[in-house]
Amino acid sequence: MIVDDEKAIRNLIKKLIKWDELDAEFVGEAKSGIEAIQLLDDLMPDIILVDIRMPFMDGLTFIKYLREIYENISVIVISAYSDFEYARQCIELGVEHYLLKPISENKLNETVADSINRGRKRINESKESSPSEYNINRYVAYMKKNYANPELSMSYAAKHFGFSSGYFSRKFKEVTGETFVDSLTSYRMERAMEMALKGELMYMAAEAVGIPDVSYFGKCFKRHTGMSYTEYAKDGTKGRV
Repeated sequence: MIVDDEKAIRNLIKKLIKWDELDAEFVGEAKSGIEAIQLLDDLMPDIILVDIRMPFMDGLTFIKYLREIYENISVIVISAYSDFEYARQCIELGVEHYLLKPISENKLNETVADSINRGRKRINESKESSPSEYNINRYVAYMKKNYANPELSMSYAAKHFGFSSGYFSRKFKEVTGETFVDSLTSYRMERAMEMALKGELMYMAAEAVGIPDVSYFGKCFKRHTGMSYTEYAKDGTKGRV
């Protein structure tokens, strides 16, 4: 997947990469980080080539978001700026390569080939350690991306991935040690706790995390934190100026 605000650059990268020789497939492109986020679930790329400076959402912000949801996608940064601070932040975010424009055809293909090999090695290691773990990472990523959807449930997720509810439920618990519903509820409550500390009203937090029933949300929150939403918000803001 290629993410760059300049169409000419996206076209150049597509042209320079030797797709057949690398046994790789071009799955899509985006002109901004925001557009790329909207396409991730459908395209599920193994490698993303992304520009650092783009309007609306820059490359670093996009990579930070990506790392929260998809830990195993390889990232190649393409930048016109030889900036140490950019490079340092990229390293912290697990970026494998930092290429400077103008792009060399040989260097680009060597870099993509290296990312492909690293990705295949990661997949093989994951499958050897646990046949289910690699897929579970995808399921957890899907859950974190869609937690705000009130319709998201174990059966909803199972259908999305083409499994029966029973099979999906067993595999998820087998690897994570908890049910999909428990994992989803915990993640929703963690997000709700963040909103409480920011002063968001309870009904707004409930809706934002995919539990529009405020009464049920309140019960889930108290079970998770040991406090009511209001108590947690007040306790967390004590001493703040």
